[in-house]
Amino acid sequence: MDVPASFQQSVEPDLIARLQRGELAAFEAVYRQFERAAWTLALRLTGRADVAGEVLQDAMLKSFERARQYRGDAPFAAWLRKLVVNEALMQLRHDRLHVIEVFDDTLVDDDAPAPWASADAATLDRALNRLPDAARAVLWLYHVEGYTHVEIAAQFGRSVSFSKSQLARATKRLRELLQPQMQAVEVTSCMIDSTMTP
Repeated sequence: MDVPASFQQSVEPDLIARLQRGELAAFEAVYRQFERAAWTLALRLTGRADVAGEVLQDAMLKSFERARQYRGDAPFAAWLRKLVVNEALMQLRHDRLHVIEVFDDTLVDDDAPAPWASADAATLDRALNRLPDAARAVLWLYHVEGYTHVEIAAQFGRSVSFSKSQLARATKRLRELLQPQMQAVEVTSCMIDSTMTP
């Protein structure tokens, strides 16, 4: 069975109760259900497969250790996703072997739409991995995870203007990285249109 890489899955209340009682079988079931989604999110935020694996392990262990803290105010998957985000950002902040690069903190306009609408997945992955760590994480948290600038700033221990400037610069840089592909798509589309015209 192919396990979806999504946090949109529901978790049976009985499974959560068993996890909260400390049952290892329940932990294994939760781990298997969310392994791909957690690893994928960690990879998007950190940009490194080895670090994403560490984030996955640490976040899942914390879900087991802290399961009793889950109160059911939000879906369990959202609670787990937050643990993964926190672990990924902690890795970015504290990994001594991997210095966090950021863009210059000068505020620029971030009203432009996200540039990835016409990019294929492989090209988008390559472009995201070329962004500085903090900028990539801010962009992903804002556009994909739905975090606000206030929430992102709190996660990084920085100002709201830091979050806004990282997002704006990451969006601009991503657009520059994707521009050649977007132009190729436009040219191909024009060529197809011209061959179909009688």
